Amino acid sequence: MKIKIIALGKIKEKFLKEGIDEFKKRLMPYTPVEILELNPVQIYDDNMVSKALDEEAEKILDKVNEDAYLITLEISGKQLSSEELAFKIDEIIKSGCQELVFVIGSSHGISSKVSQRANFKLSMSKMTFLHQFARLILIEQIYRSFKILNGEKYHK
Repeated sequence: MKIKIIALGKIKEKFLKEGIDEFKKRLMPYTPVEILELNPVQIYDDNMVSKALDEEAEKILDKVNEDAYLITLEISGKQLSSEELAFKIDEIIKSGCQELVFVIGSSHGISSKVSQRANFKLSMSKMTFLHQFARLILIEQIYRSFKILNGEKYHK
């Protein structure tokens, strides 16, 4: 199975890029991971948010294969422990799905069009994180999931 992370915006901070690259490298023995950075639509006033999210939705959904399993990161999504996320990924793998896609929206969230397409809505926490941090946390949790599924030790 291939994993794709679609995220709006670019990572600018060197330490975050290095962390993401490190976990991407660590995941290579388990599964290929592709990270697609899409440019968010510039919003100049609050009246533009809905339209901008819909424009972003077109960009996002264009990158999601019809048969992919889509997990969106949403505030209203379900919170899972690391073990529960591992079992969710295992369930997806065992279903025969060839591609698992995670979507991290912009600071304004994601369009309802993307949310409606999602097979699962995931909330990382009740806390709010910078979207750049969310990407690092997500890829670390995906790595942790594969360690759990393979019965390998990984610090708690």
